[in-house]
Amino acid sequence: MIAGLSQPQKTLSPKYFYDAQGSRLFEAICRLREYYPTRCELALTRRHLGDIARFAGRRIELIEYGSGAGVKSRLLLGALRPAAYVPVDISEAALQGAARRLAREFPGLEIHGVVGDFMQPLTLPVYRARSARRRVVYFPGSTIGNLTPVEAHAFLRMTRGQVGARGAMLVGVDLKKDANVLHAAYNDAKGVTAAFNLNLLARINRELGGDFDLRRFSHYAFYNAAQGRIEMHLVSLARQTVAIGPHRFGFDTGESIHTENSCKYSAEEFRALALAAGFRAERVWQDGRKYFALFGLVAG
Repeated sequence: MIAGLSQPQKTLSPKYFYDAQGSRLFEAICRLREYYPTRCELALTRRHLGDIARFAGRRIELIEYGSGAGVKSRLLLGALRPAAYVPVDISEAALQGAARRLAREFPGLEIHGVVGDFMQPLTLPVYRARSARRRVVYFPGSTIGNLTPVEAHAFLRMTRGQVGARGAMLVGVDLKKDANVLHAAYNDAKGVTAAFNLNLLARINRELGGDFDLRRFSHYAFYNAAQGRIEMHLVSLARQTVAIGPHRFGFDTGESIHTENSCKYSAEEFRALALAAGFRAERVWQDGRKYFALFGLVAG
């Protein structure tokens, strides 16, 4: 936090959104009328579930990055019946809750939850199902869009090493579309996304002894067409100084903290990005409006 707030453009990683309260707020975002990605991906997954299962194969070891509430996981687990399931999430509370629910729903399934940052190299459980034919990473929700294209390439390369030569990846990608649709999705009328963004400052106050006054910051999200991404910021509404322990950070009126990018791709752009990182896009499933895509990648 101190390093991010010390930069000329103050920046904080979106991975810190997800404490227990942040996870609850994100689940609420996914139910909003304006927020299309979750609905699109769920409908897409339901429509092509048999084909997705055939792509992934039987008796696999399924590793899910950012498992969260596990809504889409249920569909996939029911169709794939993997040899083992390894959900990975930075929020321990969200991970434990989802793992308990899935254990009740799939009593014979080996579940090995990992609390960790999947953007960094992970140490997965020593256990590996003896009958598992290959590893498949499941990365839904367009979370890969939070990375710049350079970071996404490095992340895909790291994942390629994680799954190995026979491995595969299922990754959700938010596609480029009308800027008005994007704007509405990140500026919902109920203000849930604003509360989600501001909770990052509340978390600093709770966990690091910060003294951010949330009433003096405002949520701001816009589509940066030149970069092909939504940017989320927290904008200072006044000239002020904020403390975290002995550290002091000055803000001018209108100065922002950049909290998230959400990059959008065309299908062709993401196919090329994956190929450069060692994955071949064997399957691409898209919804009817081409708002969202699920890519079936095979390690090259």
